[in-house]
Amino acid sequence: MVVNVKGVTIGSGSSPKIMGVLNISPESFFSDSFTPCDRIVTRALDLLQEGADVIDLGARSTALSAPPLSVSEERERVVAALRELRGCGAVLSLDTMHPEVLDAALRYDIAAINDINGLGNPLYAKIAADSGLPVIAMAAGNRPGDPVDFSETFSALRLVCERAERFGICDLILDPGVGKWVEERSFDADWELCRRFSLLQEFDRPLLAAVSRKAFIGDTVGKPAGERLYGTLGVLFFLLEQGADVVRVHDVAAVRDVVSVFEQLMRSVKRE
Repeated sequence: MVVNVKGVTIGSGSSPKIMGVLNISPESFFSDSFTPCDRIVTRALDLLQEGADVIDLGARSTALSAPPLSVSEERERVVAALRELRGCGAVLSLDTMHPEVLDAALRYDIAAINDINGLGNPLYAKIAADSGLPVIAMAAGNRPGDPVDFSETFSALRLVCERAERFGICDLILDPGVGKWVEERSFDADWELCRRFSLLQEFDRPLLAAVSRKAFIGDTVGKPAGERLYGTLGVLFFLLEQGADVVRVHDVAAVRDVVSVFEQLMRSVKRE
């Protein structure tokens, strides 16, 4: 299946796309990625120059250690950012799990919706469906990222597809939810999900890989978030081989090179 995000074609054999993270949350686990509102346009233009196909705007850290943030504060951050970004030329997706934030953002020019709660909130799902925008939905049963192994992830993604069908959402991209979203999840579970990523093509939906600088990589290489770029690139190349259609990353320029090399190698294989 192909999903078109405001002219960006994702899935069904098209070239892998890069989603650049535009992080307006100072609570982020990767502090170097935080962009204050007065620099947001410059950062967005930099991401475009580096090769981002889509820019994913997020105002709330989902790290387990992050301090609480009210929905109203998240909404204020998102609205302020979207006001600044008007006319910048970026294809924007919005990363939020709260219907109030999504509803406010839809008054601005966003092209896709990124829901880590996997359409588990019926009000959110209805707002998303009524918008007509493509949806990226992460594996979630009762809360974001709650599957603790590959079998549970597979079941959760099946549930996500059922929710999307129930609300009439056709343009769906699946995110298997690599990362420690809940305390019960182990780093081994993340590695297993990466190793078996290709099996998720059974859903016949474009697949998103979001592994940038995450803790399971840090656990293996023994480095903090700021020093996990090379480990991230290694995992991403493997996931591209496993069928990832879009990668969500902090380091767009480096990943653009990886995608270019991957595509060159795949062309060589096809010629043979």
